[in-house]
Amino acid sequence: MSVPVSVILICVLCLAYIVNTYNRLVRMKQEIDESYAAIDTELKRRFDLIPNLVEIVKGYASHEKGTLESVIQARNNLVKSNDVESNLNNQNFLTQALGKLIMVTEAYPDLKANENFHDLMEQLNDTETKIAQSRRFYNAIVRDYNTAIKSFPQVLIASGMGFNPKPYFGIENHEAFEPAKISFSHDSEMIDVRTKIQDKTDI
Repeated sequence: MSVPVSVILICVLCLAYIVNTYNRLVRMKQEIDESYAAIDTELKRRFDLIPNLVEIVKGYASHEKGTLESVIQARNNLVKSNDVESNLNNQNFLTQALGKLIMVTEAYPDLKANENFHDLMEQLNDTETKIAQSRRFYNAIVRDYNTAIKSFPQVLIASGMGFNPKPYFGIENHEAFEPAKISFSHDSEMIDVRTKIQDKTDI
């Protein structure tokens, strides 16, 4: 008994769709991995800057013990991160701790006048800007990927082929966290620190 041509055609089309969907999701996962690698490079740079920053601040603001310890603890927690999601969550805590530390420095003009502190702040500002740019791109790719694997009929394929949702890099509700804006005036030692939270729709 021969199989109808229409049935064969339907089977071929279904197979082609499955293969095409699988390949598309694989490409999206690869883009996420590459984007995360770009973020990780800058995160490691920030990780390396923190000890020197804490030591300089400690020399001028030693009684700000709670703020300093929160930064150190947040940095130490990163060492314990064993997957992408926990690493991103711990990075968020570090971002918030650093923001508080920078705000504290506003009360210490001698600290702000320190050349090493000035240089570290410029490096940190540059790093935070690059992190924010990479984060925005990463979250956009993750959003597209997560939407794809939850949409019908892709969800029927994704769930059985190991395509699981990827974590966003941001604070609560997947909002993107803008870097600490640090600007130095040539006429004074004032540091303008502004931390903004950008709505997820701007990612």
